[in-house]
Amino acid sequence: MPPSRRRRWCATAAIVLVPVCSSCSGGPLSSGGTASPSATPTYILPAETARPGETVIRPSLAVDGLTRFWLIGFRDGMPSLLGSHAEWQAKGRFARARIVVQNTDRSNAKFEAKRQVLVASDGREFHVDNSAQEIKRQPDEIMVGSFVRMEFDLWFDVPKDARITKLRLYGEPPFGSVTPTKGVEFPVG
Repeated sequence: MPPSRRRRWCATAAIVLVPVCSSCSGGPLSSGGTASPSATPTYILPAETARPGETVIRPSLAVDGLTRFWLIGFRDGMPSLLGSHAEWQAKGRFARARIVVQNTDRSNAKFEAKRQVLVASDGREFHVDNSAQEIKRQPDEIMVGSFVRMEFDLWFDVPKDARITKLRLYGEPPFGSVTPTKGVEFPVG
């Protein structure tokens, strides 16, 4: 490309890009300000409507091993669940936790739903219900790619008398570790 044409192209690109970038919310040029050398770029994700009856939990980040977790929604007290083919009755009652899982490592990390537990006020622990997970088409075990973030549900069938107070989540231990991670807890009730 001849130098004069290259200059015209660069000038046109600058005219188009500056207004677009300056109108981005939270961007370095938003609100007429100037770029800050210490500003860290962050993703701006759209808000999502919670499902009926779900308590929205303002997410707080917790890290266990190579895995970051956010608990973003919780619902308890469901007598049954509806799958793609039929309704399934709980032995006690169903509880559902909506979580975000992120792998923080440069290689794959395994997430195992069966390790995750709800904890009652009296200390009893309840593992994910395999039938409910399968009926609701949620992962039982999944490989989370390097720096990949996923959002899905964990389904539990807990006794009617249990007062659920927290969710304990377990991540992938660092490569070469021979001991499992200790888990992180989120209050739910």
